[in-house]
Amino acid sequence: MGRPDVQVVWFKRDLRVRDHAALIAAVDTGAPVLPLYVVEPSLIAHPHTSARHIELVLDGLTDLRESLGALGAPLVVRVGEVGEVLKDLSTQVDIATLHSHEEFGITATWERDRAVAAWCRARGVKYLEHRQSGAMRGLTSRDAWSRQRMKLFNQPLLDAPVAIRPTKVTPGPIPKLSDLGVTAEQMVYRQRGGERTGREVLHTWLTERVPGYERHLSSPVSGLSGCSRLSVHLALGTVSAREVHSRVQARKGEPGSPRFSLNAFEERLAWRDHFAQKLEDAPHIERSSLHPAFDNLRPASANSEALIAFTQGQTGYPMVDAVLRSLAATGWTTFRMRSMVTSFASYDLWLPWQESGRVLARWFTDYDPGIHWPQIQMQSGVTGMNTLRIYDPVKQQLDHDPTGEFVRRWVPELRDVPHSLLATPWLVAADERHGYPEPIVDHPAAVSQAKRRISAVRTQIRGDGSTQALLERHGSRRPPPSRRRK
Repeated sequence: MGRPDVQVVWFKRDLRVRDHAALIAAVDTGAPVLPLYVVEPSLIAHPHTSARHIELVLDGLTDLRESLGALGAPLVVRVGEVGEVLKDLSTQVDIATLHSHEEFGITATWERDRAVAAWCRARGVKYLEHRQSGAMRGLTSRDAWSRQRMKLFNQPLLDAPVAIRPTKVTPGPIPKLSDLGVTAEQMVYRQRGGERTGREVLHTWLTERVPGYERHLSSPVSGLSGCSRLSVHLALGTVSAREVHSRVQARKGEPGSPRFSLNAFEERLAWRDHFAQKLEDAPHIERSSLHPAFDNLRPASANSEALIAFTQGQTGYPMVDAVLRSLAATGWTTFRMRSMVTSFASYDLWLPWQESGRVLARWFTDYDPGIHWPQIQMQSGVTGMNTLRIYDPVKQQLDHDPTGEFVRRWVPELRDVPHSLLATPWLVAADERHGYPEPIVDHPAAVSQAKRRISAVRTQIRGDGSTQALLERHGSRRPPPSRRRK
């Protein structure tokens, strides 16, 4: 009697058992299921990846293995490139189908998925990619995008399987950072991953922390608890966006619910999918400008002095430096603060957005390529169709840290600076700044020059119709043909 056909479920950014379409599809066949996660050395070494990202994944794997084990089939973990791992597993079991969720990631993961699809075709293995988000593969028109997204989100959530028929493949160890040749980062605080943690964060936000969400989006002080803090879990898929949407809808139906705050959050959730769709439709924007006319706008490589000042939080602008230092130490800040530091890097320092974007990608524990790179480009003025958003760091400090609590915590050199001058410490004597630097640039002069440079490119492209074409392809109407894996 031959070996039974096996359904492999390849986990990637979907480290959960609830609302998991790929897992349910595999279990519903009645065949043995092999849940698989592959720790890929090429992605571990990728310049966007940092130790904090890997630690979050390891949190998720530990939780996922326990959950799957309770259902009868513990998570199989292997270290290696996916093709080689599948080749090895195929000597132990007969793989009939490989299930995974669609992943909207960087070029490296796109090319890997294409190689996996080719491997499956060559061996007669069916490769099924299941939808899990509002972004979608093969989209040919933006006209119905919102409707198609809501059709998916309004379908009933999928419960975790009751039981999973296992294989005899040994699960293997979940590696530690040291096993992967990675050194842990010294962080003041790191958000934890895993499905159980994610669901607890969702519960406490909806039941305790949601009121005033729309205000906390901007504040680096209150945002720490007032924002949802679900971004890490959405990025790694330890909680599905569909479940978050469903729970928000249920909360809105309760008497006395903070509907304005919940609506504000729903809007952010929709924008998240909107930007993921942009990366799926135009994968090159991880490396080059959405509008090619901006590709040579900034230098090909960063000014080393400016890049060092940025990465060390030594720009001479307290609010910028406080955010940069807090990001390095905690991996998180609010949306407005992310926009401000990107604006400062791109306009004040005139850094190539690819280089500042890589720094921030490594710092953000919730780094999600589908959001990160379209946002970096939009905040850097290279899309050809978005309004320039240039943030004055002095105004941002006065507006969003009026007591100086945030700045004094992260820029302790300014402890002796009078409160009235905390946003402009260059106006006090050097000995009162305890080594804190003078501003690296003059903000008004730097942004004035940046605007002139960008305006010149925009004037050049205004008459050629390319901006309108971009609006039609990446706005609410018609995107370009999607990259295809099959």
